[in-house]
Amino acid sequence: MQGARMANNGEFTMRAFLNGKLDLSQAEAVADLISSNSSSSHQIAMQQMRGGFSNKIKLLRQNLIDFASLVELELDFSEEDVEFANRDDLKNLVKSIQYIVQRLIDSFEVGNVIKNGIPVVIVGKPNAGKSTLLNVLLEEDRAIVSDIPGTTRDVIEDEMNIDGVNFRFIDTAGIRETNDIIESIGIEKTFEQIKLSAIAVYVFDSHEITSSELNLIVEEIKPHLHNSQLVLVANKIDKEDIEYTKHEFEKFSDILFISAKERVNIDGLKKHLVHLFDNRTVNLTETIVTNARHVEALRHTNVALIKVLEGLNQNITGDFLAMDIRVALHHLGEITGEISSDDLLANIFGRFCIGK
Repeated sequence: MQGARMANNGEFTMRAFLNGKLDLSQAEAVADLISSNSSSSHQIAMQQMRGGFSNKIKLLRQNLIDFASLVELELDFSEEDVEFANRDDLKNLVKSIQYIVQRLIDSFEVGNVIKNGIPVVIVGKPNAGKSTLLNVLLEEDRAIVSDIPGTTRDVIEDEMNIDGVNFRFIDTAGIRETNDIIESIGIEKTFEQIKLSAIAVYVFDSHEITSSELNLIVEEIKPHLHNSQLVLVANKIDKEDIEYTKHEFEKFSDILFISAKERVNIDGLKKHLVHLFDNRTVNLTETIVTNARHVEALRHTNVALIKVLEGLNQNITGDFLAMDIRVALHHLGEITGEISSDDLLANIFGRFCIGK
């Protein structure tokens, strides 16, 4: 057809934004909805697409604009020493906005996990069955399985949806003393992954370790856990009497006994992982930030608001106060697209697929 052409990536959503049908954060939520792979991420994307997040930002911005206009008005009457904006009221407003902004920033820790998958790192000694477990959980041969210890030397990861919850499983190099430089680097990466994970699954061969040895290993891992939860998994229970194994590790009340090779109690492990996620205090009806661009803008907003408060406490003149308020307004406007650049828009909408 004459005059027709292929639509660019995200062109239809971009037109909706340019015509005022969506703000920028709502447009980004369209992409999040398309790529969502869990019920939680789908629910958050829908809430943001309907304006749940952007309406809150617009309200904060409007409240700040109302006061900023009074401060700016004072500049026109500077010779008459007239105060239109009550400084105590402005302090209270800034503090209340700061509180909301900080809560939104804090929500990103959970929001990022929901959007990108709950990071579950699988650790243990070489040949404990970590790679076999990863393959069983993912239901595909993702990692190389070998009887030779130390086969996995780098981080391997993939995603899996379990009962509506998206997990990002990470297989790591076995933890042991080694003179192999490459393997040592892999072990260092393992400890880094433990720090970054939400859940650390320690897999061990149930007939090659004693409870006292396991206790020492747990104490070694604990300093690296930070906010992550540790799950102990006794593997290879098909090789010996399960009752003897349970008796050996009875002091560890929360151990899961499995056989990755024979698929024994894998469903039990999956249910336990989902249970750990369900126990997290996540209220999906609240506004949760999932976008790294948004949280960065909120952090800049917070810095600007701190300067506004410092200025109010130091009784600085209205012109300097107005400058700091404008900075906060600028960063809030970046979230909804009231402040944007062509490069930013091209970067955001260029990630969309054709036809959206």
